[in-house]
Amino acid sequence: MAADVVHVVVGSPYMVSAVGFTLALAGVLALWYASERALSIHSIRSTRREVFYWATVLTTFALGTAGGDLTAGPLHLGYLPSGFFFAALIALPVLCRRFLGLNAVAAFWAAYILTRPLGASFADWMGVPTARDGLGWGTGTVSLALLVPIAALVGYLQMSRADTPAPTPTV
Repeated sequence: MAADVVHVVVGSPYMVSAVGFTLALAGVLALWYASERALSIHSIRSTRREVFYWATVLTTFALGTAGGDLTAGPLHLGYLPSGFFFAALIALPVLCRRFLGLNAVAAFWAAYILTRPLGASFADWMGVPTARDGLGWGTGTVSLALLVPIAALVGYLQMSRADTPAPTPTV
């Protein structure tokens, strides 16, 4: 909603808000690293690191909305092609990690940041009216349709702990 408020209420173009949120995100990550010397989500064991984490998450949400709306609207890709564009982009951190040795933490954050415009583009495509090249389901229906698989996945991960890294042996 932050990106929508900046665009609709303040009247800022999506390009300006996308650049602004990119700079804000870079600032949050730089402050986090300068303060903690770590950006790994596996090292979040203090209130300060958790605050940095949530500031990063909130900033990525705003950036994702602004970026998805920028490519769909002013850059004239449309919602569905924007979704495919970000789906292709999200493969880059994976490929760079695999073939170019990109640091695991950098690859994680790059992919994480790209999930926001990816999700926003597909959700907008499903929700906006057909007159705007969407499916016309409405935001309520899309939200409910996505709530079920997300809740199921979170529940599964919570119960199975499949996403919890194995403890590192101490020497």
